[in-house]
Amino acid sequence: MFYEGKIYRPPSEAKSIILQITVGCQHNACTFCTMYKDKSFRIKSREEINDIISIAHAQDSDAERIFLADGDAIAVDTLLLIEILDQLYKKFPHLQRVGIYGGPKDILAKSPEELTDLKAHGLNIVYLGVESGNEGILKSVCKGVTADQMISAGQQVKASGLTLSCTVIIGLGGKAHSHEHAVDTARVISEIDPQYLGALTLMLDREAPLAKAIKEGTFQQLTPFESLTELRTLLEALNVSHCVFRSNHASNYLPLRATLPEDRNDLLQTLDSVIKNQTTERLRPEYWRGL
Repeated sequence: MFYEGKIYRPPSEAKSIILQITVGCQHNACTFCTMYKDKSFRIKSREEINDIISIAHAQDSDAERIFLADGDAIAVDTLLLIEILDQLYKKFPHLQRVGIYGGPKDILAKSPEELTDLKAHGLNIVYLGVESGNEGILKSVCKGVTADQMISAGQQVKASGLTLSCTVIIGLGGKAHSHEHAVDTARVISEIDPQYLGALTLMLDREAPLAKAIKEGTFQQLTPFESLTELRTLLEALNVSHCVFRSNHASNYLPLRATLPEDRNDLLQTLDSVIKNQTTERLRPEYWRGL
């Protein structure tokens, strides 16, 4: 299938057909991210989208999952998204799930009724990059929203009946703001109460603006064990009702899987043991880590 530039998708969409209905990221200003810096944001034409769907159908008419890319495809006009969803379910008789990335500003630009309509027409899961719940960090990395706006975006998705998967980035505050990053992020995630939570660990492409701060010495990255300590602080402060938690992304030093809050004590005990004993053999080597 023809794609413009590199394509990114959540780990849980590994078996999904990826349909690139938008190109790039409308916000595209985060200092830690270079995924869409080589693209200018645009929404593909209806004709292009029709061609993409036809090609996907020819390749796998029995597809059960589809993911709509690029970075914040939820920015597409709601009526057009509904047309696309209806077309997908008509074209793919075995389709069970459609997922999409949702930037917080683009989620907030939609009314509650629009999100509810998207759910009614078969959108199932929205992926929201929270990254941090700390006001200063959100501002410094140019996320474009406040912590309260991030909470509102997440809560609106959940209120519509859509499934919400959030991601946070361990280490995004550096050494100087590690504790407040963990505590404030736990507060924001607790307020949102998503069904899924993924914790990534900060890794930077050399072209990322934040990488320049590291080179200049104004931002100090966490060590592997400091990252685990920050993760522990976040998990201990987290208050969610029922959340599938994963930190088994390629960027993470210690792959973890759990359901919260049921498995919280087991997670904390594992982290305590590894941190206390400095068990380096349990950690993923640097050369195995990836964005």
